[in-house]
Amino acid sequence: MASNQQTRPGIGELAKDNVRGRIGVVMDEVGGRVQIRPICGGMEWDAMPDNVVALRAREELSARLAIRNCNSRDGL
Repeated sequence: MASNQQTRPGIGELAKDNVRGRIGVVMDEVGGRVQIRPICGGMEWDAMPDNVVALRAREELSARLAIRNCNSRDGL
């Protein structure tokens, strides 16, 4: 049976904070908030779980390209 509900991204997955319009990697869920790290590193921010969603295909492609660009700049 298929579900129409979209599941929230898990730890280590790309996600979007709809309130801030930012994309990052889910790091943890603490105190009822989701902690998200920017895709190229930096300070994590907290988001309410209801505002954290999986990326659409185009957003995910763009985010994965940005990650590769960050890694190439860092020599990885």
